Amino acid sequence: MATVLDKVLKRQVTIDGADYTVAVDPEGIRLTGKGKRKPEVELRWHDLLSGEAAMAVALNASLADKGRTAAKWETGPPLGRTKRSAPTK
Repeated sequence: MATVLDKVLKRQVTIDGADYTVAVDPEGIRLTGKGKRKPEVELRWHDLLSGEAAMAVALNASLADKGRTAAKWETGPPLGRTKRSAPTK
């Protein structure tokens, strides 16, 4: 039988030589730079189950600093939009 996740579970992970804290709680999962307060990546369980996880990750990545390694996610164009070129004069 699995243990119920009713409080925050934190673990440290090293990615490309940088230390991060992974926090798993009943609401979702967060990846935060060691010693930082603001999460670099945050993903809610509801978004993962509803299929909106890719949009949530892309949004969080776009809001994070561009210099941070964990925020660099490869994403395609937003759903329902196509690339348009600017009109020429």
